[in-house]
Amino acid sequence: MLRHRTVGQIEADLLALRSAAERAGLALACVFSSAAEYEADIARARRASRRFGRARHLWPVLGSFIVMVVLVTTFLLF
Repeated sequence: MLRHRTVGQIEADLLALRSAAERAGLALACVFSSAAEYEADIARARRASRRFGRARHLWPVLGSFIVMVVLVTTFLLF
């Protein structure tokens, strides 16, 4: 059914729509002033969670040592 609205109601709706659009725009605003600041914050968070930087595992060192022992043993036997 078609409703008839007054000019005052239409103006109030437009004002509400305009203020909602402004609030939505502010909600989407970025807290970082530049991409460099954003990347620095990501790196800081990764460092804090210890997911950034060199991995300190024993397996690569142990694997290299085993390969070296096998090669030296093979060379000495033949």
